[in-house]
Amino acid sequence: MTVATAQARTAPQPLAYLKDLVLLSKPRLSGLVMITSAGGMWLAPGHIGTARAVLTVLATAVVVGAANALNCYLERDIDARMRRTRDRPLPAGRVDPFVALGLGIAAPAFAIPILSLAANGLTALLALVALLTYVLVYTPMKQRSAAALFVGAVPGAIPPLMGWTSVTGGVDAGGLALFGLLFAWQLPHFLAISLYLREDYQRGGLRMFASVHGERATRLWMALTTILLLPASLALVPLGLAGTGYAVTAAVLGIALSAYAISGIGREGGRWARTFFLGTLVHLTVLFVALFLSR
Repeated sequence: MTVATAQARTAPQPLAYLKDLVLLSKPRLSGLVMITSAGGMWLAPGHIGTARAVLTVLATAVVVGAANALNCYLERDIDARMRRTRDRPLPAGRVDPFVALGLGIAAPAFAIPILSLAANGLTALLALVALLTYVLVYTPMKQRSAAALFVGAVPGAIPPLMGWTSVTGGVDAGGLALFGLLFAWQLPHFLAISLYLREDYQRGGLRMFASVHGERATRLWMALTTILLLPASLALVPLGLAGTGYAVTAAVLGIALSAYAISGIGREGGRWARTFFLGTLVHLTVLFVALFLSR
């Protein structure tokens, strides 16, 4: 085999490299953000044109993707130690770290001004707050304190509020209720992740909730935060954002998820936590479908 042939075989293929660049944005997470952002728009009183709405959702996804790329850059050594993340583009060596850094800085430099033009300055400001909180506060905090759980829920809850403000131009009870719903939902969701991936996070040196406080305390917190999620989801009804069908759906889902969370308090092992994690995804998906149908 000649040197040229060997280099040709090891050189990254354009489509594969493009896929790796997309993976830096954590597309499943960015997709969820697009849904919640669009949901905020749909529920907000008022009207935003189709072109402006599409630009706002896409620009929001770009900002979130940039935040994830910067997270990949900052945590590339941690990711290399964890089984779940060691095949990501940076720790696997398929993408140069400075490419991720450049994309993470350049993308929001374009997307945030677009948000200001397509929506308004408040929505752009919320995007900047979410980006800085996730990258500069939450990401390094994970290595020092389990309280990062609560900090990380803030940027994750901002996208539906951004969708709301893009239509209304202001922060009011309805937008704050959507923010509260996403904030409350993330707590049991990420507690479950910290539990079933506890050993992997310990390998990475991250001080996630289950690693710091132990399994029993984490299960208790999962039950408590799941119970609190029920009134957070029902708060949309008295504000006029949803009707009876949504209220019934939210109540049934909330009670069922709470019962399952309580049932896990005395258990051991990660299988239950994994199932609960998947249950939270089903919960949020059905909840937003019920919201859309209710409107």
